[in-house]
Amino acid sequence: MLAGARVTPYAAAERKRITMGFISDSLNRIQPSATIAISNKAQAMQAEGKDVIGLAAGEPDFDTPDNIKDAAIAAIKAGKTKYTAVDGIAELKKAVVAKFKRENGLDYKTTQVSVGTGGKQVLFNALMATVNPGDEVIVPAPYWVSYPDIVMLAGGTPVIVQGPADKGFKLQAADLAKAITPRTKWLILNSPSNPSGAAYTRDELKALADVLLKHPQVWVLTDDMYEHLVYDEFSFTTIAQVEPRLYERTLTMNGVSKSYCMTGWRIGYGAGPEALIKAMAKLQSQSTSNPSSIAQWAAVEALNGPQDFIARNNKVFKERRDLVVSMLNQAKGLTCATPEGAFYVYPSCAGVIGKTAPSGTVISNDEVFVTELLAAEGVAAVHGAAFGTSPFFRISYATATKTLETACERIQRFCASLR
Repeated sequence: MLAGARVTPYAAAERKRITMGFISDSLNRIQPSATIAISNKAQAMQAEGKDVIGLAAGEPDFDTPDNIKDAAIAAIKAGKTKYTAVDGIAELKKAVVAKFKRENGLDYKTTQVSVGTGGKQVLFNALMATVNPGDEVIVPAPYWVSYPDIVMLAGGTPVIVQGPADKGFKLQAADLAKAITPRTKWLILNSPSNPSGAAYTRDELKALADVLLKHPQVWVLTDDMYEHLVYDEFSFTTIAQVEPRLYERTLTMNGVSKSYCMTGWRIGYGAGPEALIKAMAKLQSQSTSNPSSIAQWAAVEALNGPQDFIARNNKVFKERRDLVVSMLNQAKGLTCATPEGAFYVYPSCAGVIGKTAPSGTVISNDEVFVTELLAAEGVAAVHGAAFGTSPFFRISYATATKTLETACERIQRFCASLR
C-alpha cells in the first residue's frame, strides 16, 4: 500500500475476510482459553496502574522448593542442556513409574510413560493421536476450559454431561450411561476438579467404572493434576487403581505444576498402554520434540525428593479455602459449597442474576457478573459459562491470605451494591 493511502471500511473488511479464509477450519472451531484471557486483562489493567486483584489464574503462590531448584542448577552445571529423548529422559520416566507404584499402586514400565511440556500437551497428544472425525468424547461439566476445544481441534465432538451442583458437580453413573454411544471413544475425568474442586471418592469412581466395563470401546483419560491437593482427610484414588480391569484402556495423567509449585517449568506426564504412548511420542516428535532438559531433571528431584512441603502448603490452602467459602457465603446473593480439593471455589451467583450494577448494567448472566465485578471492584474471576456450567464463577485461592480477604470484602461490597 502506498504511503498515505487510506484504508476504506470495505478494504478492511475484505482483508479480514481473506485472513479468516486463510485460517484452518479446525482452528476456527475453537476459542482462546478464557482463564488466560481474563488473567491477561487483569495484568493489563495492573500495568495501567489500576488496583486489581487477580483470582483467575490457577497458579500456586508458593515458590518452587529449593531442592528442586538446586537439581536444575546442578543439571545446568553438569552440561545436561542437550536434546533428550522425545518424550522424556529415562531417569524421569523411572521416577514416574516409581511414583505411580508408590502412591497409586499402579504398575507401569518406562515404555508406558510419556513426558510432555505440561499436562496440557499430554492431553493434546493423546486426543490428537486417537480421535477421528465423528468420534465423541464425554466431558463432564463443569470442565477445565481446554478439554472441549482440544477435542474439537482433533476433529471430534465433545459430549458435555452436567455434574449436578447438588451432587457436588460430579458426573453420575446413570448420566454417563445415557451419554455413551457407539461413537464414544473417550471419557475425560478430572479429580480433584478444575474449576469446582470436587473430588471423586472410591465408591463414586467404582460406580462410573461399572458403567465403563459394559462399553469396551470407551477409553478413560483421567487428569489427576491436583491429586495431592485434597483436604479434610479426603483419600485420593484414581480410576485404574479402583478398577484394574480398566487399566488397559486408561491414560493416567499427572504433572508437577500444581503440587510442586512448578507451573512455569512445564512438565506433565502420563502412563498407559504402550501402543498409545508410542503414538503420542510419534506426534510429539513432529511438534515440540522433548520438553526442556533442565525442567526434566528438576522434575526427577520433585518426584524422588522430599515430599513434606506438600502437607505444609496444603494446611495453608485449606485455611484459605475455609476463609473464602465463609466470606463468599456472607455476600448477598452468592452461595458457595466447600470443595474437597484443588485450590478453587465455584460459587453460584444465581441470587444476583437480574439485578442492576452501579454502572446501570443488568447482571443477565455470570459473564456480565464477573465483568462488572472487575470494572467496579478490581477483582478478576472467571465466569462459569467458560467451564460449561452457569450461573457460577471460579475463584482461585492460590494467593496470599490477606489478598484473598481483601478480594472477598470487595466481592461482598459489590454484591451489596446491586439493586
